[in-house]
Parts: sequence; structure tokens; C-alpha cells
Amino acid sequence: MRTEFRNESFVNFKDERNNAEYDRVLEQTEAGLGKEYPLIIGGERIMTEHKAVSINPANKAQVVGIVSQANVQYAEQAMQAAAAAFETWKRTDPNERARYLFRAAAILRRRRHEFSALMTFEAGKTRVEADVETAEAIDFLEFYGREIQRLSQPQPLTVSQEEENELYYLPLGVGVIIPPWNFPLAIMAGMTMAAVVSGNTVVLKPASPTPVIAAKFMALLEEVGLPSGVVNFVPGPGGEVGDYLVDHPLTRFVSFTGSRDVGLRINERAAKTQPGQKWIKRVIAEMGGKDAIIVDQDADLDLAVDAITLSAFGFSGQKCSACSRAIVHEKVYDIVLQRVVERASQLVMGIPAAAATDVGPVIDEKAYLKIQEYIEIGKQEGRLVLGGGTGDPNGYFIEPTIFADVDPNARISREEIFGPVVTFTKAQTFDEAVAYANNTDYGLTGAVISRSGPNLETARRELFVGNLYFNRKCTGALVGTHPFGGFNMSGTDSKAGGRDYLLLFTQAKLVAERF
Repeated sequence: MRTEFRNESFVNFKDERNNAEYDRVLEQTEAGLGKEYPLIIGGERIMTEHKAVSINPANKAQVVGIVSQANVQYAEQAMQAAAAAFETWKRTDPNERARYLFRAAAILRRRRHEFSALMTFEAGKTRVEADVETAEAIDFLEFYGREIQRLSQPQPLTVSQEEENELYYLPLGVGVIIPPWNFPLAIMAGMTMAAVVSGNTVVLKPASPTPVIAAKFMALLEEVGLPSGVVNFVPGPGGEVGDYLVDHPLTRFVSFTGSRDVGLRINERAAKTQPGQKWIKRVIAEMGGKDAIIVDQDADLDLAVDAITLSAFGFSGQKCSACSRAIVHEKVYDIVLQRVVERASQLVMGIPAAAATDVGPVIDEKAYLKIQEYIEIGKQEGRLVLGGGTGDPNGYFIEPTIFADVDPNARISREEIFGPVVTFTKAQTFDEAVAYANNTDYGLTGAVISRSGPNLETARRELFVGNLYFNRKCTGALVGTHPFGGFNMSGTDSKAGGRDYLLLFTQAKLVAERF
């Protein structure tokens, strides 16, 4: 067994030596942009005629990479390769499987800035956001490696005097991994390697805006010697390749992180039994949120202002856990609103590669246009007190935007915007604030800033979210510390980074022997 799990430390970018090193790696990474990347199926590299161009959202003219795209024929080839590899991989000792993850974590730790810098270019992440994500990817690898070692030990059962009883956790089979673009390394690696370390083989269909980061991770898996066919890399359009993989009779499970609409579509398609299918497919889904921070009348206002600003505008609000609603007690509403506006107005929007940048671009044109549509809706539903505009037209920049005096039933209070937009709603009582926070189809994260013990206990009982935080921001879940997943339309509450997570990729078998 390894030593006890500890979260990876973050790089301190207040130290200019670290900034200088990151700048060096950024320059080195930029010089290597524009390469072509193949499919990888059963260890074979396949360049296809149809290709997709990945661009830098902060500089639309800059090509990050050119990625071959799969079609249905290649998707079928990948499924067969994964099925063939499963016959060997499922019998591989769990400790051996764990060692592949530990090796990958060690390499990722040594080459940390390389992966972070690529995210700065392909996902538009500032150096702080990118580094935190790379640290989280390392955490997932280390944590899940230890978890399979724990699950492979004899499991506690009630002792029988007449029998010897053992419980085993067996892998499911071939899985389809469909990760998001907003955490293109950490969540992609966590979803993929949780399935793999549990003894499954997978077909990985990376997010369309960020396939190069996934390709770089595939190269890392090859470097650690992961057997061919265990992970098959199949970028391609969701409507063609994604649907085919979800529907396939060999698919045992689908692990998805993304939008509500796509998640529900996957769940519906996976529920239909295909000819030759011998199991009920599992769907492990995380589908977003409409997260609120409640500020009580006795709150630490400095803490509240920091929590709202950081949670709302970190990575331009493109986190399923982002604060998109501030629900503030009427006695402190005006001062909290004023101070958040002041604080947010000081954020620097610009090229994420620059050390001074706080807010980078949104991911692509689709998001850029959608967020602007919601801003226009917001102008009818609330009072625009900050932002609402765009930035450098060479990238997809949208200003940090705040709407005040928003009704809890307004569209911008209930629908996921997934951008740098936060609404302020006034509550007359704490109970009313909790009711407003629950007034959504989602239930992912939430936070309460309060000094009142009774009010915190009310929130503990009544605020219906998977991750609830008191007197801190509602983003920044740590692997092992804050198992992550939500209720209602936020998904299946799968609790990534928790001790239950690998159970979703396994099936329990009980063997009883009577002597």
C-alpha cells in the first residue's frame, strides 16, 4: 500500500521565479503548437481525412492543433479493440493497475507546467487556474490508485462459523468516457483512469474544443506503458460518434460530464436495450448547476465579497460549481452588492498567458453568443450594474457582468448561463434565502456566509445541493476532501474524488464456501 493520500500543493505565482519558469514553458509550448494528432485505437495511430482544428479562444487566429476525427467505422473499431483488451486487463492485478496511475502522476508532477501551459492556450485558462487543474489531475491519479488497492483487500463481512465468505469488486467491461472542455485535463483524466484502474477498458471521446490536451494525456499513458487498447482515443462529432458509442451493445457504462441537455440525451439513449445487449447500461453523469451563495445579515462581509467574486468570475464563470446567484439578506444587500461591483471591476481581463490576467476568454463562439444572449435577457430582468460588454475581438472575451435586483423566478436566476455573469437577489429572511437558493432544477454546489449557528443548521438540513460549503467559496473542491457531485438535474451525485466513486465502475461478487 502507498502512503496516505495528500492533496498536491499549488504553485505560488506570487513568487516571480515561478512566473518566470511558467513564461519559459509557455514560450516552449507555443513553439510546438499546430501539430496534427491521430486517433489511437488498439495502439494504432490513424490519421483520417476529416480533421478538426483546435484554436486558442484568446486568439482565434492561433491554431493549437489539428485533430483527426473518427466516424462510425472507427468508433466500431475502437469498441472492438477495447473489448479485446478487456479480456486481459480485467485479470490484471489491481496493484499493477494502480502502479500505472502512480507512474502517470509522477510524470505529470515533473512536467506540470507543460500540461498547464497547453491548457492556457487551448482552454484559455490563466496560469493559476491551469496549475490548480493539473494539481487536481495528479490528485485523481494518486487517489484512485490507492482506492483500488483498498477495494482489492478483503472486505468486511459478518462472520459465519460454517462458511468462508468473500466479497470481490469486479470490473464492468467496456466504457465510453465523454469528458467536458472546462476541465480538459483533471476531469478527463479522473473519469478515464477511475474506469481503467477498476479493470475496465474505455473509448475516450474528448471534448471538441479541447482535444489536444487529451491527446497529450494519451501520450503520457503510452509513456508509462499502459497496454494497447485499454484506452482508445476517438475524437469526433457527438451526434455521430457519441451516439454510436452510447448505443453500442458492447457498451457497459457511459461516464459523462457536460450539459444537462446532452446528459439527458445520453441517459435516454443508454436506457434502450440494443440487440445482443446482456446488461443494463450504467450512466454516470455530472450535468451542471445554478449555484448560489447566501449572505446572512451577520456575515463576515469581507469573506462574502471574496467568495462571490472568486466563485463567479474564476475561469470566466465556466465551472459547473461557479456562483451564478448571490442571495443576500436585505440588511446587508446594498453594501455587499456595492463591494462586489468594486472588487469585480478591478479584475484584469486579457490574454490568459499574461501573469496579471484574472479573467480570460470564454471557450468558443457558441458560448460567446449564448452568454451575450443571456446578458440581453438580463437587461430586461434585472439592473445591469457592471460589465455586459465584450473585449478584444481577436478572442472570445466577455466582461465580468453583474445584475442586481433580480427576481428569483427570472430566467437568469434559474437557467445555467455558464459564463461570467452573476445575479443579485434580495431576501427578507434567511429562510427565504434558502427557498430562493432551492428554486432551481439543479442541485450541485452552494455556500452560506453566516455567523449564526442556527441558520447554518437550517441550511445543513434544507439547502438541497450535493456540495454545501459554509463560510467559504462554492468552487474549489479538493479530491478526497470534498467528494464532488450533485442532485436533481446536476447529475447522478457520483461523488468524484470520493471513496464511493470506483464502486460505480465495478460490480460486487460474493463467494460463499461451506466446509
